[in-house]
Amino acid sequence: MDKVLFLFLRRMRAPLLLLMAAYSISITGLVLIPGVDDQGEVWRMDFFHAFYFVTYTAPTIGFGEIPYTFTEAQRMWAALTIYMSVIAWLYAIGRILGLVQDPTFRLAVSQQAFDRSIRRLRAPFFIVCGYGDTGGLLVRALLRRRKRVVVIDSDQDRITDLALSDMDYHVPGLCADASSSARLRSAGLHNPFCQGVVALTDSDEVNLKIAITVKLLNPELPVICRAESVDAERNMRSFGTEHVINPFETFGDRLALALHSPGHHLLHQWLSSVPGSDLPMPLYPPGGRWILCGYGRFGKAVHQGLTREGVTTVIIEEDPEGTGCTRDCVQGRGTEADTLQQAGIDGAAGIVAGTNHDTNNLSILMTAHELNPDLFMVGRQNKDDNGALFAAGHVDLVMRHSEILAEAVLAHLTSPLLPLFLKLARERDDDWANELVSRIGAVTDERVPELWSAPLTPDAAPALLQRLRYEPLSLGQLLVDPGRREQQVPCVTLLLQRGGGREKLVTPDAEIPLHPGDRILFAGQPCAASRINRALRNPQALDFLITGEDRPQGWIWRRIAQRAA
Repeated sequence: MDKVLFLFLRRMRAPLLLLMAAYSISITGLVLIPGVDDQGEVWRMDFFHAFYFVTYTAPTIGFGEIPYTFTEAQRMWAALTIYMSVIAWLYAIGRILGLVQDPTFRLAVSQQAFDRSIRRLRAPFFIVCGYGDTGGLLVRALLRRRKRVVVIDSDQDRITDLALSDMDYHVPGLCADASSSARLRSAGLHNPFCQGVVALTDSDEVNLKIAITVKLLNPELPVICRAESVDAERNMRSFGTEHVINPFETFGDRLALALHSPGHHLLHQWLSSVPGSDLPMPLYPPGGRWILCGYGRFGKAVHQGLTREGVTTVIIEEDPEGTGCTRDCVQGRGTEADTLQQAGIDGAAGIVAGTNHDTNNLSILMTAHELNPDLFMVGRQNKDDNGALFAAGHVDLVMRHSEILAEAVLAHLTSPLLPLFLKLARERDDDWANELVSRIGAVTDERVPELWSAPLTPDAAPALLQRLRYEPLSLGQLLVDPGRREQQVPCVTLLLQRGGGREKLVTPDAEIPLHPGDRILFAGQPCAASRINRALRNPQALDFLITGEDRPQGWIWRRIAQRAA
């Protein structure tokens, strides 16, 4: 039986029995008590009229004495009926109000509505476990890219915020433990439209259990997990989790990349940020000696990245023994001027405020700036609500935990070729990266580009594959602007992968021929994506790009064109 109906019948059993008894007694009395018709003859009310009279009398609606005027005995019984039925209804209504406020009943109703929303989904979707700062950013970014999302979170306030959010699409949300296999199944784990599961809760243990559950119940479904400890990351990777993202290691790698190759760092930022936003400005962190405040998980990841680039670091840590900071370590929090001076703030090139308290990080940066205004300042922002404070502090580089996770997950979900391209791009020099950045900025009007992949498969490119059977086509022919044939659509080709991944061409030339099965990664304006996708699917649009002639389609239009010629 349906859970809501079961709970209703179980909780309302006594009120329903009382109502049935009140109605039965009232109807029976009206049938048995004799009345008088308009001719003065004895008349008895039938069951239908008795039921009709009680129906409008019991809830105190009032209507009149039908079909004839009542006798004194009938009126006395009608008065008793009113008192008896009203008491029964008050008792039933009270129980209904209590049932509506019962957390168990409300949970059953929300689960039923959630299950109904999942059954109605007829488009590809992702399951996002955790709707905190990171989950919120990811959901909004996916919706802007016209991807459907289902959310599970254990905090009812977050689910309420989700319901009140102004979204382009309805996002089903359920307040439940995301690590529960039953909840994941109800969220669509076995739904054929489910394309993946993202575990973004703030607990490595919960994320690990989600990954294990998905891999056991639906091994073919890709899983992306957040992991903040090395042990959890290794455990997740051991049983085939597709992507495990450690935000601390990701940021440490990016900071090292900015020191080593500012052009590559800027390219990475442009391609990983939310599409349509302002392009990030380039960063030029100085070499020399840096001060690192906090040697926890974040501090260790940053220290590893800086050491890899040959940067000397002095660590300030309040608990050196507990964190394993045994050398080059100054004991303290870094919020005091004495501690910073002991670490050599006067001759330092940069400072990283990496504790897990935003207040301490801001205090460290403000104190350090007063002692050395030329410092390159890096701050760790733990909560999104403090974004205005870090912006007011003029921090050169802010590590936003939620943004790094959301951008990394978004890249894997919507642009699977992007991580491969960024890996291959690092093999090129900084001049190549700066040139590519200039090309991207020229076609996107200084906005973060849209990224999309174009697989040349029968489902995604039927028109192009049909044309390739009898005519070779090049990449440049696909990029022709339909409105201005002498120009290309505003996009840049980043990567062409063919042969099942055996051949990878970074920024391929326009003259390269296209082959069935190729996968192409583009970056550009949204209009370019729609035009290219239309040419891949629509034979008439593709023919116009190749020939420049708008040929009529269909037998009738061809006959009309022949007669006109």
